[in-house]
Amino acid sequence: QVQLVESGGGLVQPGGSLRRSCTHSGSTSNIVRMGWYRQPPGKQRELVATVASRGRTTYADSVKDRFTISRDYNTVSLQMNSLKPDDTAVYYCNVEYWGGTASWGQGTQVTVSS
Repeated sequence: QVQLVESGGGLVQPGGSLRRSCTHSGSTSNIVRMGWYRQPPGKQRELVATVASRGRTTYADSVKDRFTISRDYNTVSLQMNSLKPDDTAVYYCNVEYWGGTASWGQGTQVTVSS
């Protein structure tokens, strides 16, 4: 059974940085895309950033030029700089496979507050 193990996250002051990582335990041959979503308090889950199997990246407008997604084999990372209070959310790792299925990480709280 595939597992997504997330690390990173926590509490940071506005303007600070955090790095999140997610390691996929199963085969990577059928992965289409890896990425990060977030769910702010009282809101729906939203896309943050994705990286496709051939390296193409996409970002939400709200995080462009501040966040950087990268992938190294079975690990996807999200470097978050210039964090704002609006970035406070539970962040989830996501992996999409050929055939349309997906896996989710357990989610980790990121809080941006002074």
